[in-house]
Amino acid sequence: MHTDLSPHLHTPHCNELIEALKKCHEDHKLGKFVGYCNSFDSAVVKCLKQERIARSAANRAKARERQAELKRRLNEEA
Repeated sequence: MHTDLSPHLHTPHCNELIEALKKCHEDHKLGKFVGYCNSFDSAVVKCLKQERIARSAANRAKARERQAELKRRLNEEA
């Protein structure tokens, strides 16, 4: 199961892969159950993972900045 595949949540590259997976599922209604679209699915999973890792890194960096700012303010008050 994938995360939400709404286009506004993903990069253009991942959106292309998601569309290719959806098209494969539409074109091969029975084949999708026996692994016909697995290569597309694997590509989508890798892309979504890269996005998640990038988001996590950005969030960690932002949290470090907030923590540093908070420490700076606390040191000024003390």
